[in-house]
Amino acid sequence: MNLTPQPTHRTTALRLLGGCAGLLLLGACASPEPPSQALQAAESAISNAERARVADYAAPELGVARDKLLAANNAVELDQMLLAERLAQQSRAEAELALARSQAAKAKVVNDEMRKSTDSLKQEMQRNTGVQQ
Repeated sequence: MNLTPQPTHRTTALRLLGGCAGLLLLGACASPEPPSQALQAAESAISNAERARVADYAAPELGVARDKLLAANNAVELDQMLLAERLAQQSRAEAELALARSQAAKAKVVNDEMRKSTDSLKQEMQRNTGVQQ
């Protein structure tokens, strides 16, 4: 004679539901992870910009990138991970913008020098040949 009660479908479903509720509660209580990939990407973008000597041509953008990275790190300390990730992404974008503006400014300087050299050569040719171009 078996005296232990057999679990019914209803008790099994209740146990399963209780287990799921417990897992959800644990997940809700766990603190979110810091956005380490976004922070690392921002730091890397700022380092790349600094190595490319961006400060000579795009110092304001680089300063904004640094400020946003600092704000992102502060947000991590305050457990505001979503804000930290957003600020880190903005920091990376500002650093990349600074790098692009710096490269454009450097290219403009080279282009202007080449134009001056070409103009000088044209003037020299006109003096030597007397032909106007």
